[in-house]
Parts: sequence; structure tokens; C-alpha cells
Amino acid sequence: MENKVKQKFSSYPDEIKPKMESLRNLIYEVAQATEGVGELEETLKWGEPAYLTSQTKSGTTIRIDWKPKNPDQIGLYVSCNTTLISTFRTLFEDDLTFEGNRAIVFPVDKPIPKKQLMICIQMALRYHLDKNR
Repeated sequence: MENKVKQKFSSYPDEIKPKMESLRNLIYEVAQATEGVGELEETLKWGEPAYLTSQTKSGTTIRIDWKPKNPDQIGLYVSCNTTLISTFRTLFEDDLTFEGNRAIVFPVDKPIPKKQLMICIQMALRYHLDKNR
């Protein structure tokens, strides 16, 4: 983890850090298991931890964050220029909560719906490979 990202993770409140680390680990787990993704680049974009498929350009950037203005939720963000959130909404309308056309948000006091989220992460990491199919 690069220094800027480490600093960001260490800035989260103690009760938020484990959720954010779990979300980060899930992104890496899915990336390793997903064909065509390759290595992820971890950096900060807009002050948020961001995960890019920089070598293969297979997918869109995934960002994650917790914000003090919404202290009861964490979010997983994708580009609003993609069709991903509308697709996720169609697939998981009953299981996930969405914010506009850019985010999936999770209550900090509930478990992350891992099964559904893994599918969403995989679709984001393969977005450019799969969008013309």
C-alpha cells in the first residue's frame, strides 16, 4: 500500500477501519480471481482509495470511502459515465442500496453483502472487456 493510501486508511475512525480494510481486501480477492484483470494499481483519486486496472485497461476505476458527512455508511464508487450502477440496480435492487448513478452504499453497522458485491466488483473490473458483448 502506498504511503498516501496508508495515511487515508489510518485517518478513518477506529470503528470504520475494519470495514474499509475488508472492502479493500474484497476488491483484491475478486481481482485475483477474475480473468483478464491483471494487477491492480492502488492510489488516491479525489482523496479516496482507488483501484485501477492500469496494465490491462480491462475495467473502470473503483473507489471506496467513508465520509464524515455520512458517518453511518461507507461507499463503493464507479464512474457515473458507465452503465454499471443501473446494471447493479437491476440485478440487486432488493439486496443493495444505491446512490445516484455512481455508488453502492453500505450501513456501517451491518455486514457487507459479500456475494452480491463480489459480482459488482468483478463487473467493474471487466467493464471495458465486457461492455461490447
